[in-house]
Amino acid sequence: MSTAGTPGATGTPVRPGEPAAPGRSIRGGRPVRPAGLRRRWLVAGFAAVLVSAIAGIAFGPVSLPPGSVAIELLNLVPGVHLHSGLNEREVAIVTELRLPRVVLGLLVGGMLALAGGCYQGVFRNPLADPHLLGVAAGAGLAVTAVIVARGVTGADVTVGLPVTIPLAAFVGALGAVLLTYLLGAAGGRDRSPATLILAGVAVSAFLAAGQTYLLQRDAESIQEVYSWMLGRLATAGWHDVLLMLPYTVVTAAVVLLHRRELDVLALGDDEASSLGLHPQRSRLLLVAAASLGTAAAVSVSGLIGFVGIIVPHTVRMLAGSSYRAVLPLSVLFGGAFLALTDLAARTVAAPSEIPIGVVTALLGGPFFALVLRTTKRVSE
Repeated sequence: MSTAGTPGATGTPVRPGEPAAPGRSIRGGRPVRPAGLRRRWLVAGFAAVLVSAIAGIAFGPVSLPPGSVAIELLNLVPGVHLHSGLNEREVAIVTELRLPRVVLGLLVGGMLALAGGCYQGVFRNPLADPHLLGVAAGAGLAVTAVIVARGVTGADVTVGLPVTIPLAAFVGALGAVLLTYLLGAAGGRDRSPATLILAGVAVSAFLAAGQTYLLQRDAESIQEVYSWMLGRLATAGWHDVLLMLPYTVVTAAVVLLHRRELDVLALGDDEASSLGLHPQRSRLLLVAAASLGTAAAVSVSGLIGFVGIIVPHTVRMLAGSSYRAVLPLSVLFGGAFLALTDLAARTVAAPSEIPIGVVTALLGGPFFALVLRTTKRVSE
């Protein structure tokens, strides 16, 4: 509870007896709420999703007119029957081949970006990300173990094990993030933001060693697992989308309904407790939800890194730092970002396809260095 002469949320003195409300600053003796989710950014997010979806469907080995693609998508709405000008073969390309892949990219990108923003709020660390915290590595090790143990190969990985793969990925992801947090917390209270990332690197290296050991024992699975590790959104129909959809809904609902609590946690545990929040319980719930979303994404798309760093930080720079805005916008812009990244991965070197994880790493490496440098300057 703040008192006279004690800084509030932004370091401004608070009047005697006036609490510093979560996420508020004090201006002229009045508490001022931080910018929340503004309508123009919400509209921009949905527009980004729409544009990326149309672009992802229209362009490829067979290019289609974007306007005709948009009309064909409208025809999917019950009761709408418009002439798009596409023949039967082109309609099949839109609805059966490219649309499932684009929707999967929207779901995976949205989940990875949402998880990244959530982890950053829970751990109060701007460098937190599913890939850097070892969460993706934990899910990857668990999925590899299932693939090797069950002998599933090729496109049958998620088709043959529709429940086992996501469940194993969730257990591996949750175990990895808890191990990373415990290892990072071993340094005491005076640890820098980079300490948690170093712990994540150590955990990732340990889990990667276990994954390599499993692959050496079963050489027949190397090609399938290696292709999966590089990240891909290739899908033969709607199976992967339907597999991931329930996990996406649960994760998004839990995290977005509790996004205000992340603004409270940013004030510190003592202040959060005085405002009626149970910090540890909130953290456990949010970490479990974010890990579930990450595990679902990893189980269908493999290891795609840096989405949880690039998107939430870009949203903060554009729309403000309140998690009421960061998290929902991260879902929208994260999906659009991965859909466009996938478009680049399959068209830049056509007819060959670049693994999408390679493209996100090329974009995310310099971005991570920039965030790390900015964070270091702030901490100094």
